[in-house]
Amino acid sequence: MEAGVKTVHIAFPQYGNNAFAEVVSEYLNGTFGGVDDVHPKLASLLFAGDRFASKSILLEAIQSNSLVICDRYIASNLAHQAAKLPTEQRSSFMDWLHRIEFGIYGMPKPDLTIYLDVPVDTARKMVDKKPARDQFDLFGEETQGAYTTLKQDIHEQNASYLANCRELYDYLIEQNIAGPWERISCLSSDGQTLRPAPEISLDVWNAVRVDLLKSGTESGAGHAVS
Repeated sequence: MEAGVKTVHIAFPQYGNNAFAEVVSEYLNGTFGGVDDVHPKLASLLFAGDRFASKSILLEAIQSNSLVICDRYIASNLAHQAAKLPTEQRSSFMDWLHRIEFGIYGMPKPDLTIYLDVPVDTARKMVDKKPARDQFDLFGEETQGAYTTLKQDIHEQNASYLANCRELYDYLIEQNIAGPWERISCLSSDGQTLRPAPEISLDVWNAVRVDLLKSGTESGAGHAVS
């Protein structure tokens, strides 16, 4: 980074790297049915298991770098799976999953969770513009291969489900669950167009830098951002 902070990026799921991620790929590709056909407790254990299988890699990265950036983490599991449930069942489900991820599996808690806020309709249009999924990830790094043969995976193709996910993220932020949080709007002031990527990136870096300064780890080790 230009700021001189030693960083590492880890993307979850770890497609191609463990048995859990292999089944996550099958799930997202629709092998087991649609988004409502797999109970959230079963689906969430796949995503949690993928992280647990990579725990040693994550801990080593935290010890060796000033800043560890996780592309999707535990909050993503909470939001995407709780979104399948009726409102009255969501809180108890999230408590259960929180105990598994942070308690039983002992996954490290993030120092900061950044939510890039994009309306559902805009997000789905962006998915339609994506290149083949076996090319490059969001950081421009080569991927292990396509996790799905679908243009939209079973999460992305369901607009009402994605709307529920956004509602869950709002709840997680309001209640500071799996946080602390920083919400960054990706829309321009007109509410219709996306802001330029460099502008959004600067907001992300400013939020991270402020958090690093607060914790006193700007040049030390052990800071994790998701």
